[in-house]
Amino acid sequence: MKLHRTVLAALVGSAFSMPAFAQAPLTFSSWVPPTHHLTLWQQKWAADVEKATDGRVKFQSLPKHPSAPPGTFDAVRDGLMDMSYVTASYTPARHILPLMAELPGAGGTAEMNSVAFSRMHWKHFHKVGEYNGVKLLAVFTHGPGQMFTKKPLKSIAEFKNQKIRTGGGIAEKVANALGASAFVKPAPESFELLNSGVADGVFFPFESIVSFKLDKVIGQATVFPGGLYSSSFGFFMNQAKWDKLPKQDQDIIEKMAGEAAARSNGKSWDTADQVGLAALKAAGANIVTADAAMMAEAQKRNGPIIEDWIKQASAKLPNAKAVLEEFRAELKKVEAGK
Repeated sequence: MKLHRTVLAALVGSAFSMPAFAQAPLTFSSWVPPTHHLTLWQQKWAADVEKATDGRVKFQSLPKHPSAPPGTFDAVRDGLMDMSYVTASYTPARHILPLMAELPGAGGTAEMNSVAFSRMHWKHFHKVGEYNGVKLLAVFTHGPGQMFTKKPLKSIAEFKNQKIRTGGGIAEKVANALGASAFVKPAPESFELLNSGVADGVFFPFESIVSFKLDKVIGQATVFPGGLYSSSFGFFMNQAKWDKLPKQDQDIIEKMAGEAAARSNGKSWDTADQVGLAALKAAGANIVTADAAMMAEAQKRNGPIIEDWIKQASAKLPNAKAVLEEFRAELKKVEAGK
């Protein structure tokens, strides 16, 4: 009898010493190469969450992304993986409001654009519900999108009929407005598109030169101060998996999401852009800054794109034009360190 009591006491003691919550690792994946800034940033963010929750929330990176890149939102919503990110450019029919951050005239750095966009999203856009079905953790953008071509170009007129790969969304509209024959393909296909001659150029931030190994197939970068466009991203988790997390851990993750995640991602992307610029210089590519005439022509042609976004967004958010003006004012605040 005494032995039974000893065993029982030991079992009870061990039960109380066990973690209050033990979960299977949450899965996540990335649809860009393992060396890409986004892959590395997501891995670090997941590791930081594990540390902050004392290991109660664990993550496991999948060896292969379980869907085509444009299907990432649905894949997370439907539980093929628990966490990932995707650009709104790949789902423009579903995500109209985030395209605001892709419009010409946005921030001069990814950090500026991401932080200002994050503030506008959580203040104005989130309640509209374009990310319903998943637990949205953060929104952010890449750095200023530029024009990369295989051959040197001296004017907008010479850009006419160039076959340009874009990620869709605003980038595709801008490329077409400038006279190109734009088409949409996932970013990882860019090297082969350029190398095979299917594409004459691409629209990307500088970071992509290294991420997709484009330094040997790009002849010129035409730099528009502030960029021709950006790409906006949503970073999200499966809603059911989120709902099962203890409130204690949800609170910790919330503090690491939102603007904090937008800022850290933006800083990381700006660093990656500098690496890409250096790689293109080392490869001997022609790097030119668009002159005043090119800037003026681009601004003129892009005007209708901005008006079109305002029209589409206003159907969901009646004050969309005012929000765009607020976003541009917020960019100046972020630039000033506010």
